[in-house]
Amino acid sequence: MTVAADRSGQGVLFAYGFRPFFLLAGIYAVLSMLPWLGWLLVHSMGAIVLEPTSLFPAMLWHAHEMLFGFVAAVMAGFFLTAMPNWTGTAPVRGAALAGLVLLWILGRAAVWFGAFLPGWLAAALDLAFLPALAVLVAVILWRARAVRNLILVPVLLLLAVGNLLVHLEVLEIADDIATTGLYLAADTVAVLLVIIGGRIVPAFTRGALKPSGADAAVRSTPLIDRLCIAAVVLLIPLDLLDPDSIVTGLVATAAALVNAVRLVRWQGQRTLRQPILWVLHLGYLWIVLSFVGKAAAILVGWPSPSAALHALTVGAIGTLTLGVMTRAALGHTGRPLVAHAAVAVAYGLVSLAALARVAGPALLPTAYIEVIMASGGLWTAAFTIFVAVYFPVLTRPRRDGKPG
Repeated sequence: MTVAADRSGQGVLFAYGFRPFFLLAGIYAVLSMLPWLGWLLVHSMGAIVLEPTSLFPAMLWHAHEMLFGFVAAVMAGFFLTAMPNWTGTAPVRGAALAGLVLLWILGRAAVWFGAFLPGWLAAALDLAFLPALAVLVAVILWRARAVRNLILVPVLLLLAVGNLLVHLEVLEIADDIATTGLYLAADTVAVLLVIIGGRIVPAFTRGALKPSGADAAVRSTPLIDRLCIAAVVLLIPLDLLDPDSIVTGLVATAAALVNAVRLVRWQGQRTLRQPILWVLHLGYLWIVLSFVGKAAAILVGWPSPSAALHALTVGAIGTLTLGVMTRAALGHTGRPLVAHAAVAVAYGLVSLAALARVAGPALLPTAYIEVIMASGGLWTAAFTIFVAVYFPVLTRPRRDGKPG
């Protein structure tokens, strides 16, 4: 793609992976939440629910689309944008990128309207995206000999396996494995967040603090980094084999402790005047809180496992993905790395959504539906703001006239 093409606006959306996938992720964060909230409201009123268009039960549909729809789009946008920096190769763009986007869209359509398709076809359409992305990532990284980043390939394949387990239950080929698939996916995303977070949060913080001479205070230790990753990786087989065991609880405790130490050493308190930075520290704090909740749920029976899971999915995933998408989109479109005031509000809203979802049911047990609706409303507002502010950023040419 030429600079002239970018300046004219022709083909800009498919000039770089972050453009279509971050935009789709933001839109889908809203579109996939609204039917879920509507179903909850109608169901709580005892009203007649219309015949579903999906083969998925409502709660499974909600969890599946958050992980394999929304999160998968964010991951694709991030990987396709980061790989050119890691490898020195040209970005995936044009028809190849459009084809990958189409594959993601077909997967979403197959899950939404699977009742009108043969079950195997709906499953095949949805299952195709993650393996295709994994193959593309593997080929690019292998050709560039970027061995350090090949860890991303098994991460994508584990997510694909989790998705397969869900579909096998929906197709009634196997029993009681959809929840296992969801937890496998959630744990795998947690590993990814710990790996990527360990690279970008201290690096971005050092860069921002360097003009003031405070960058030396931001510390990373290889041993602590390895322990953080190892503890979270170990939770994957433990959750699959014996999720309620004392060993799992102790490993979750260790994961919380080492990741808390890591986070403190990144000096997040020095970033409070820069929303585009503190959102990353806040998102990583939610990772720590999710492990604290998981350990406590197993070892002392409080809070609920659902609270710990939503600390990860709404808190950590929601906050970190919003922070990463907003920063990456600014940096790769030649704009200053300063969060729009409305986007700073969105950062707060998504963490408030997590707080309501995690603590609300315990604090207000008689108002469960209202709490969930409030949490979903806050989430929807946060990503609506993202789409409104970033639609022109993601669909218009770079400000500096460079390609991409």
